[in-house]
Amino acid sequence: MSENAAPETEQQFGLQKIYIKDMSFESPNAPQVFTQEWAPEVEVQLQVRQQQLDELNWEVELQLTVTAKAEQQIIYLVELKQAGIFTMQNIPEEHQGHLLGSYCPNILFPFAREAVSDLVGKGGFPQLLLAPVNFDALYMQQLEQQGGQELPGSIN
Repeated sequence: MSENAAPETEQQFGLQKIYIKDMSFESPNAPQVFTQEWAPEVEVQLQVRQQQLDELNWEVELQLTVTAKAEQQIIYLVELKQAGIFTMQNIPEEHQGHLLGSYCPNILFPFAREAVSDLVGKGGFPQLLLAPVNFDALYMQQLEQQGGQELPGSIN
């Protein structure tokens, strides 16, 4: 009987929903850019944000800005907010930061990568495959920049 009853302190983590919150594509110099030699410089900016929705649910948002330029001329600009709703119950506070700042973005990134690739292709440009991102390293770097405090949720 005790095998079927879940204790109140059982830790639970789950993904409820993945969705695109906002997405835009601009090619301000089309159609002229299609007649030029294709040798763009691509810059990717990445941010992770999270907000608590209620006692158990968090929204994690992965914001990507991809800018392709050639000779200081913008070829295209992609802005994407890929988000997800995650449930955490009885997760110790020292582990929540790592889950929200690293683990959840790792789940969202492949969806964002696919959306960016599709959008660039539909804009008439060659497919863009974003390089993998080490969210663990980014999370640790962010924590260190916040004052060199002890790194909560770090995994050895």
